[in-house]
Amino acid sequence: MDISKSDIYLLLGLAESPAHGYAVMQSMRERSAGAVRVSTGSFYRRLSALIAGGLVEETTGPKQDDPRRGAYYRLTATGRRALADERDRLAALVAAVDGVRPMPRRGRP
Repeated sequence: MDISKSDIYLLLGLAESPAHGYAVMQSMRERSAGAVRVSTGSFYRRLSALIAGGLVEETTGPKQDDPRRGAYYRLTATGRRALADERDRLAALVAAVDGVRPMPRRGRP
């Protein structure tokens, strides 16, 4: 399963604890400093794909929470591994970019 930038932020929104959809959407906006814009429809389509892919699963929420809240979601072990793999992939990319020598400017050695 290919993981998009939005998927990474969705997984991050569930990394610390189970949450309901609205809380995950808020986390995505906050963690990305607004760079990831997500509508309710696109969020639930991506969430459904992550559930189908075995990265996220539905769970029960805390009893004291707002009873109007729908389902809660949490990462599966596979989801945690996918997030860790993505972290490692990005760290390797940053290391590779950091290792590139700057190109000399035109007309300069």
